[in-house]
Amino acid sequence: MAMLTEIATLEEKYIEICKKHGTVPNTSILSAFFEAEDKKSRNQRCIMNILVDRVMYDDFHPILELCNEINASEVEGIDLSVRSSCSLEDQYVLSLIRSVDQKLRLVDVHDCFGTTFWRDVFSQGLSCEVLNVRSLHFRKLNIAGEFAQLHTLILDSNRVTGFGEGCFSAMPNLSFLSMCDTVVSDLWTASAALLKLPSLEVLRFQIWICCSESSTTPLKPQSSTDENMFDESNSPIEADFSGVFEQMDPDLPVEETLSMDDLNAEVFMREKVRKGKMPDQTNDLGDVGLKYISTKASPICSKKHYRIYMINSLPKLKVLDNLAIRKSDRDRATETYSENFEHLPYKRKNKESVVRVLEQRETRSSKWRSQSSYTRSLCAARMGSSAWPLLHSVPSFSRVQDESRSLSPRQFEYHPLDPSLMVYGTLDGEVVVLNHENGKILRYIPSYGAQSSILGLCWLKTYPSMVIAGSANGSLKLYDIQKASSTLNTTTPTTSGSVTFDEFDQLTSVHVNSTDKLFLASGYSKDVALYDIGSGTRLQVFANMHQEHINVVKFSNHSPSIFATSSFDKDVKLWDLRQDPSQPCYTASSTKGNVMVCFSPDDRYLLASAVDNEVRQLLTVDGRLHLNFDIVPTGSSMNYTRSYYMNGNDYIISGSCDESMVRVCCAQTGRRLRDVSLEGNGSEFSMMFVQSLRGDPFREFNMSVLATYTRPSSVSEIVKVNMLAPRDNIEEQSCGLHCYPSNSMGG
Repeated sequence: MAMLTEIATLEEKYIEICKKHGTVPNTSILSAFFEAEDKKSRNQRCIMNILVDRVMYDDFHPILELCNEINASEVEGIDLSVRSSCSLEDQYVLSLIRSVDQKLRLVDVHDCFGTTFWRDVFSQGLSCEVLNVRSLHFRKLNIAGEFAQLHTLILDSNRVTGFGEGCFSAMPNLSFLSMCDTVVSDLWTASAALLKLPSLEVLRFQIWICCSESSTTPLKPQSSTDENMFDESNSPIEADFSGVFEQMDPDLPVEETLSMDDLNAEVFMREKVRKGKMPDQTNDLGDVGLKYISTKASPICSKKHYRIYMINSLPKLKVLDNLAIRKSDRDRATETYSENFEHLPYKRKNKESVVRVLEQRETRSSKWRSQSSYTRSLCAARMGSSAWPLLHSVPSFSRVQDESRSLSPRQFEYHPLDPSLMVYGTLDGEVVVLNHENGKILRYIPSYGAQSSILGLCWLKTYPSMVIAGSANGSLKLYDIQKASSTLNTTTPTTSGSVTFDEFDQLTSVHVNSTDKLFLASGYSKDVALYDIGSGTRLQVFANMHQEHINVVKFSNHSPSIFATSSFDKDVKLWDLRQDPSQPCYTASSTKGNVMVCFSPDDRYLLASAVDNEVRQLLTVDGRLHLNFDIVPTGSSMNYTRSYYMNGNDYIISGSCDESMVRVCCAQTGRRLRDVSLEGNGSEFSMMFVQSLRGDPFREFNMSVLATYTRPSSVSEIVKVNMLAPRDNIEEQSCGLHCYPSNSMGG
């Protein structure tokens, strides 16, 4: 066996190498030798700490040769640190990291590198045991390379919002992961990514710190004899990782003390809990909740039942957010999870492969008693295969240009009979019919007169080529799309095949009844107007139906005289044209202003959506509350919420204009099936928010979302979501990560 080079000899070699290259030895490297020799003399692990940010270009080649020599020396491990800006270019730093190879123990990096550097690191992997990365400005993390030796990964204080499908797929020994103070918010994709870590035992998205019940004085956790506190036998943090933290950064202690900012943040958080603006996490902590306060929390921690969800989804986890997971916690998590979440659609409990379901169908298994049963099982199998649904924009929406400008959708509707067709109205008053499957625009109707946003659209079912469009300026027209232009170059409006109705000032909503004979219009007033489609006349104006403006009016799907109104006066009312229009059939009230209402496809229920995620399902027959979907509010009075049905009467989808999330809930039980997070184009330095949405009437677990960006220069777009198809991750694999690049009207 070859003799290992001693540290003193290694230092001499480094000095000789520097002479050969005509450079002075780097003082930080000489200090590292001194510290390593000192540790050796005290019988400690012989570790060298190389501060890469103190390495200049003249130092590079001597240090690179030194790293090659270190692999055959008595140095047991190398810690590489980049604490501030680095003078070396990315490829030089990568060369140093790679040269250490199996002696690499810790990499502590501040983000001062470009995309190419991180693409290489995350796709190729590293041989280190501990990786600490700070200040990453990337939205999506996709660490897919091989990190076979990595047992500790710290990603605190980064701008990461979520995970790519391949993330964590090659980290067999990772047992500790910390992602405090990130922007991660989605329970479903986070848990799916974390499930790929077979050895994960300790996870942190926040830090719960023990404090006195009678004061705010921070305390160290109780001893392991107190079963309500840390059980050191179950919590490996102190025993296994304290030494690692000491090597890395004094600002990363396992048990932290509270600063005044932390205490102020905690007081603010508890005040939000008291006012019902965020869930009380202590309910999920059981009997320890009042003895701990949270710091450095990522947004995912504010999700209702976050701790319950994580404990139930990660059966091997032992410590979550610095709190040991006890058997009683797991028992409570199992029970609470089943009450509030659907693991798979249609109450399927176990995942099945799509192939297995298809095989059973082909062999005419007795399991399939109906086509509906088969379809539901296939949906469950396909959804269970991936937590990342397929999202994509129909290209024509934001990219098709009429010379110098882009079309910007403001409202849209699926065609009631043709699965491939969709109509949308633009912010400039245009009406566009397209094949949303291939993105091809089929008909284009330019705006008439002054440009005004299209806020109301409704197809006729018995005359499927006709659509009613209502604009914010009150204009109401019936178009026959067969007679409209098929080119975007049309600038002169044509009246052929169109009918103009009397205007309804400040319009926000239109809807046609089930026989296609009548339609209603509402807007920024307390009135509703009734129109006759056949004659093109306004029949009546129902005055003062609400105390404030009526944002949305909807006919029922099967009864031509029944309709519902929703108003910002907090009331939803059901009306019957056959009765006295001064008196509603009933009134149901919300606690906030109602943004919209719609009937379930079978008319059994009314789905009412009020400001800031107050979504309730009412019995159509008498207005009694059937379900409260209990979506956590944000606290914003401008967070306008809209909800629709999907898969017939089976599920509801809900989104709000201040959030980038669409919630999918069972319409029978209220349990949450999934949250779908919208993601902007990687070149956009802004987030996407839900302005409107619709369930696809022809495809199970498909929907489209009208999304807007925070950047004023960005046009809105319609994003198609397929929850049964895995996301195309070609772009993610090629890059490894994505860089960062409102109103209440209508439904």
